[in-house]
Amino acid sequence: MTEIIFLVEDDPDGGYTARAIGESIFTQADSLEELKGYVRDAVHCHFPDEQTRPKLIRLHVVHDEVIAS
Repeated sequence: MTEIIFLVEDDPDGGYTARAIGESIFTQADSLEELKGYVRDAVHCHFPDEQTRPKLIRLHVVHDEVIAS
């Protein structure tokens, strides 16, 4: 695996959540900058062997926006 993709969404309680697609990795943080570090740490914990660890981490950030009609 050369890349792992995380779906990043706004947390209803504030901050952000990140869930890996195809892997059992989940983390959350108060800011996007903080989340990036947590995602990197989670990937390193999930893939302790550098040979099998993805080389790229892609964050797919989704923002829901509601507009009154």
